[in-house]
Amino acid sequence: MDNLPIILGAGAGVLLLAVLAVRVSIRLGLPSLLLYLGIGVLLGESGLGIEFEDATLTQALGLAALVMILIEGGLTTRWSMVKPALGPGIALSTVAVGVSIAITGVALHYLLGLDWRAALLWGGVLASTDAAAVFSVLRGVGVSKRLAGAVELESGLNDAPAYIAVVVIATGVTVDWTLPLLVVYQLVAGALTGLVFGWVGSRALRKAALPATGLYPLATVAMCVVAYSSGQLIGASGLLATYVAGVVLGNSRLPHRSDTLSFAEGLGWLAQIGLFVLLGLFASPERLLHAIVPGLVAGAVVLLLARPIAVLLSTLPFKVPWREQLFLSWAGLRGAVPIVLATIPLAEGLPGAQRLVDAVFVVVVVLTLLQGATLSPVARMLGLSAESEPREIQVDSAPLDELSAVLLQVRIQNGSQLHGVYLRELRLPDGATVSLIVRDGKSFTPGPDSRLQRRDQLLVVTTEEARSVAERRLRAVDRAGRLARWRGESGR
Repeated sequence: MDNLPIILGAGAGVLLLAVLAVRVSIRLGLPSLLLYLGIGVLLGESGLGIEFEDATLTQALGLAALVMILIEGGLTTRWSMVKPALGPGIALSTVAVGVSIAITGVALHYLLGLDWRAALLWGGVLASTDAAAVFSVLRGVGVSKRLAGAVELESGLNDAPAYIAVVVIATGVTVDWTLPLLVVYQLVAGALTGLVFGWVGSRALRKAALPATGLYPLATVAMCVVAYSSGQLIGASGLLATYVAGVVLGNSRLPHRSDTLSFAEGLGWLAQIGLFVLLGLFASPERLLHAIVPGLVAGAVVLLLARPIAVLLSTLPFKVPWREQLFLSWAGLRGAVPIVLATIPLAEGLPGAQRLVDAVFVVVVVLTLLQGATLSPVARMLGLSAESEPREIQVDSAPLDELSAVLLQVRIQNGSQLHGVYLRELRLPDGATVSLIVRDGKSFTPGPDSRLQRRDQLLVVTTEEARSVAERRLRAVDRAGRLARWRGESGR
C-alpha cells in the first residue's frame, strides 16, 4: 500500500506521455506505436533500470490487450465497407497466412540455417498483420472502401490462424490427417461463437433498460470478452470470436452507439499503449544489437517475397487488379501481434526462442517505420488514393471541436409542452438547428412545418456561442409551450 501512490502516479505519467506522443507521431508522420515501444525501452533495464523478463506474464497481458484491440476494431468496422471485400479479406486472412508461413520458413531455413521447426515457427510468428497498426494508419490513407475493407478485415481475422499455427508448431502437436480438421473447427466454431454472442448481445442491449448511459458501453465490451472466453472454452478461436462479435454489435442498432464507440476507441488506445510499452519494457537493447542482421533478413523475406506471393495466390480467384495487389502487399503492417506470438515459444522454453523474440522486435520496428510512413505515398503512386475519397470520422470528436460545434440530444417526454409544436415555432437562436428527428425507430430530416410529438428524439446542432440560449429555449417550450415568452418562462 505504501507504494500504491507511486505506482499509480507512474502509470498515469506514462499514459499522459503516450497520449502526447500521438501528436508528435502525427507531426513526424510516424505510427505512434513506435513511440510507445520507445517509452517502454526507456523505462527498461537500459533506461530507468526497470527489469521485466517474465515471458509468461507478457504473453498473458499481450493476449488480453489484443482482445481489447480486436473489440475496438470490430466495433468500428463498418459492414458496408468490408462486405464488398469479404472474399479477398477471408482469403488474405487464411490462405495468405499459410502461404506466408511456408515461404518464410523455407527461405529462413536456407538463409539463416534454422532447423525446419524453428524456420516454420519464425514464419508463423511473422505471418499475421497487426490490427492496431492497420487501424491506426490505414483509415487516413484515403483508398477505396473495398480496398480498405479487405486490409481491415484481414488484420482483424488473421490473428486467429496465425495464433493457431504458432501454438501447433511450438507445442509439437502431432501432424496427421486430423490437424486440418481441428484448424477448420477452431476457425468455424470461433466465427459462429462470435455471431451468436454478437446477435444475442445486440438484442439484449436494445431491450435492456439500464439505469445509466455509461453502462451500455461496458455491457457491449463485456459481451465481446465473454465471446472470447466462450470460444476458448469450447476449443475454438477466441480471438476470431471476439472480432466477429464486435463486428456484429458495432453494426447493430445499439442504444447510445456513439458513446459505445467512443468508449471502445479509448479502451483500444489504452490497450495499444499498455501493450507496446510492455513489449518495449520486455525488450533488451543489448540483445537487439545481435538480432539486427537476422531481423533484417527475416523482414526482407516477409516484405519482398512471402507477402507479395501470398497476396497474389490468395487473391487470384477474385481478379484483383495488379495495382491493388501491390498495395495489399505493402499494407501488411506488423505490430505487437508478432511480438506477442513470439512469446509463446519463449514461454514453452524452446531453444532459440529468445533469438526469435529479439529478431521479431527488430522486424516490427523496421517494417513499421518503412511501411507505416510510406503507405500513403505508395497509395498515391499506384493511383489508389484520392483526396475526394471520404475518410472515416467520428462526429463526436475532432471535427466538432474544430467547428466549435455541439450536438444536443433532446427527448420529448410524456407531458412535455413540446408535443404539437411546429419546428418553426421553436425559434431557436441563430447557429442552432434541429438536424434530425427519430420517431418510432425511424429517422428523418425535419423541415419548418414538421410537428413534434411525444417520445420524439431530436438531434440539435449548435455552435458553442448559441448553445446556452438554445438549451434555455428548449427548456422554456418544454415547460410552457410555444407561447413560453408571453408566459414569462425563460428556461433557466
